[in-house]
Amino acid sequence: MTYVVAVRAMCEFTARRGDLDLRFTPAPTSLEGMAGHVTVAGRRTSGYETEITLTGTHRNLNVRGRADGYDPVAHRLEEVKTHRGDLERMPDNHRALHWAQALVYGHLLCRARGFDELTVALVYFDIGSQKETLLTQTHTARELEIFFVDQCERFLDWSVQEEAHRFARNAALNALQFPHAQFRCGQRELAVSVYRAARDGKALMAQAPTGIGKTVATIFPLLKACAAEQIDRVFFLTAKTPGRALALDAIETLRRSAGSLPLRTLELVARDKACEHPDKACNGESCPLARGFYDRLDAARSTALAGQRLDRAAVREAALAHDVCPYYLGQELARWADVVVGDYNYYYDSSAMLYALTQINQWRIGVLVDEAHNLLDRARRMYTASLDQAALRLARKTAPPSLRKPLERLQREWNAVKRAQTASYQVYADVPGKLLSAAQNLIGAVTDQLAEAPLSIDEASLRFFFDAMHFVALAEQFGEHSIFDITLTTDRHAPRDKTSCTLCVRNVIPAPFLAPRYAAARTTVMFSGTLSPHHFYRDTLGLAQETQWLDVEGPFRAEQLQVRVAGNVSTRWRDRERSLEPIVDLIAKQYTAQPGNYLGFLSSFDYLQQVVALMRERHPGLPVWAQEPGMDEAARDAFLARFRSANRGIGFAVLGGAFSEGVDLVGQQLIGAFIATLGLPQMNEVNEQMRRTMDARFGNGYEYMYLYPGLQKVVQAAGRVIRTELDEGVVHLIDDRYRRPEVRRLLPRWWQVR
Repeated sequence: MTYVVAVRAMCEFTARRGDLDLRFTPAPTSLEGMAGHVTVAGRRTSGYETEITLTGTHRNLNVRGRADGYDPVAHRLEEVKTHRGDLERMPDNHRALHWAQALVYGHLLCRARGFDELTVALVYFDIGSQKETLLTQTHTARELEIFFVDQCERFLDWSVQEEAHRFARNAALNALQFPHAQFRCGQRELAVSVYRAARDGKALMAQAPTGIGKTVATIFPLLKACAAEQIDRVFFLTAKTPGRALALDAIETLRRSAGSLPLRTLELVARDKACEHPDKACNGESCPLARGFYDRLDAARSTALAGQRLDRAAVREAALAHDVCPYYLGQELARWADVVVGDYNYYYDSSAMLYALTQINQWRIGVLVDEAHNLLDRARRMYTASLDQAALRLARKTAPPSLRKPLERLQREWNAVKRAQTASYQVYADVPGKLLSAAQNLIGAVTDQLAEAPLSIDEASLRFFFDAMHFVALAEQFGEHSIFDITLTTDRHAPRDKTSCTLCVRNVIPAPFLAPRYAAARTTVMFSGTLSPHHFYRDTLGLAQETQWLDVEGPFRAEQLQVRVAGNVSTRWRDRERSLEPIVDLIAKQYTAQPGNYLGFLSSFDYLQQVVALMRERHPGLPVWAQEPGMDEAARDAFLARFRSANRGIGFAVLGGAFSEGVDLVGQQLIGAFIATLGLPQMNEVNEQMRRTMDARFGNGYEYMYLYPGLQKVVQAAGRVIRTELDEGVVHLIDDRYRRPEVRRLLPRWWQVR
């Protein structure tokens, strides 16, 4: 078999050495880099060659690439690298990689043209000063060939191993059977649809109720698609930690059913959870696990990949055995994993690692988006950026002198906009040009400052500058999918130029940002228990009009769940006070008639606390416990543990919070729920502007902004009650609006609402 690899990709694998260094060093943009290459070429004599296509082979490895330039007068091959600031601050491992690329190109040029020797040069071009630094080495053709062969051998050893792994993986996956004796109701239909989407290179939206085994029913067919070589690897993306655990467990079930399954499954975790030295910076001068990281990476990678389940614990064990950083070892392993399980942001964020790797390596991927109803809010946050003026004032106090003028200019333009604003909240047609220009100017100055003196800006100021970069990036992509607003915090006792002011590029419709991610994937499967109406999610998330839709019939029967509407109660804001007593008495009546464990959902912590206080006053013998704001993982576990004990009672939680979804309380652990709200987002100035934006785009702003997201939360919360085909329970929907036809249409079809 012949292996094909780009020069850069091979050298990145074979030639990286030295420390891991994540200190921020401003790099030229791709456009600046291209302009720098043009400038360098323009300074050369006539006859200078650019973009020289070269190829060479060693054994069964074909290496390809394009050399930046060749100067026939100096008989010199040039590898051009653009940079900013003091070249001496460039990490050694970067320089080693650059030399490796240059020497490989040198060999390929010697072989192509029959040269006996060649001068090889690194040309470092400073984008800011337009200055060139030329570093040269002269080698015989034989010396360059020896270097080339060494790189090829190292890469081939790994390639042969990887090809053997891929062959064994596909053979095992081809023989893999579904891990259970029979499919659950709806499970086979879902699995077949997912496989066909991968086969045909299409996207799929699937609504399937909890309890049918959606996780294994989506992973299994994509693994079969890997066996058929329709896709190369699978990304399983989740919104919350429990979703990652379910995916890892499903793959473990498949592994056990097969006896032996050579499938590398990697769990990606957040840096703050994987970091062994949170008090240290990510560079070799500060952290011992960053020092010599690339020197020990090969051994750590081999150790990790000797196992199959690369979850957080396994990656940490392999990393610490070789004294490397667990988080960044995990990032490296993403290149070699068959299945990657991680948060949405690893593929959908603006700087997403998995998306970048997919583009660079031209992988054919299958993307599974678990609990996909969560992606809308998450994507909005990814593509929203705000700047607070208080942070600007703090940055002005501590910034180095070179940044004072750019900061003052931004402050002036900010104040000018603020003085002209006539309301505390105001929406603008676009980002004011002078304000945006001042922010862009500041970023340029900060970039130059960091290039010259990387440690000259304190952490608090850096945070503001990074926020400014994100803000400008989104402002430059501003369109009908977003709004720009300014919020003033009124303080009657402070002068107007000292009041707080927040600028926000607020994403409303993430579709334009997400659509390229679907295009990069062979297939994208979005699945959830609540994706209705599907056109709402298709439109806002940017899926194509022809995206396939599947609504899986679940295994549950109407007689398993009593759904009762308390139509004489209003939970609207103006009626909250009058609603407390009827809600409390309804809950107490149900508990008295059928003691057991129940969940009560309210729209806010304030409303929840009022209900709990009145419950304790009117029904002191009824055991209750309540969700608190900002509960950590231990507190959340303690809340759920009450349901799993022998005791009975009612736990109160906020709708849409930690206990509304992803909570599995089967059988007698939970026999009912009370939902005293429609879950509608609060009606305020921001949400109203988002409604108007939705209305302009889709024509039904109220439904898209309020009704659909609200009822999705309700259905998710009610879904905590019936988890298996044997469960029975009751759900009380407490609000008179549940009588309305447009609301009833959004409730699950199998419910019989009374």
